[in-house]
Amino acid sequence: MARIGGRNSAMAWVVGLGCAAVVGALLVLAAPALPMSMQLVGDALRNASVAASEPDATASVPAPTTDAVPTSTPACRELYTESLWAQLAQRAGGDPVEDAAAPVSSLTTLSAALSPAVRVTCTFAGVSTGRIVTTVSDVSADAAAVARATLETGGFTCAGFGDGGVRCERTTADGVEEQAVRAGVWVSTLYSGWRPDRYLDRVAPQLWAH
Repeated sequence: MARIGGRNSAMAWVVGLGCAAVVGALLVLAAPALPMSMQLVGDALRNASVAASEPDATASVPAPTTDAVPTSTPACRELYTESLWAQLAQRAGGDPVEDAAAPVSSLTTLSAALSPAVRVTCTFAGVSTGRIVTTVSDVSADAAAVARATLETGGFTCAGFGDGGVRCERTTADGVEEQAVRAGVWVSTLYSGWRPDRYLDRVAPQLWAH
């Protein structure tokens, strides 16, 4: 093979050895950092794998649902505060009987005078603790005046009850009978053997806004 003019073989060998020496030196200098580099690469791969497998902490999690405890007497339950309902249920040994029975009254002319549309009748009755029967009815707007005249004639003691209302009471052989009429609502209650403190006053806020 013909040789290219101007090229010195000895010089080429010297340059080649020099390059090899530089590469070797670089490898020697980089050797201590190689394990650290490998560790960093491994850590990065592991972190990426973990992040992909874990759920997103910012993702919305559905709130646990709780079903309301049903009651067999929802219309009656709406008449009472928590404390009064608990007191009545404990005394009676359970929920009341809920129906649409006519208002209880020893004065037979009262229902005829008021012509009530019964919403609900609630009867709390215990084996040995007495009985409380409350009926809520809708009546005409002027029923309070009619009720007062009828009840006072029948021997009830009456007094004003809220704005334009009337509240009447009488003790009979069956117990204490309380009648209250106000703003087109008639509440009739018979207490037999037991009467909770301020019963009507505690029921009133559920029936009249003020």
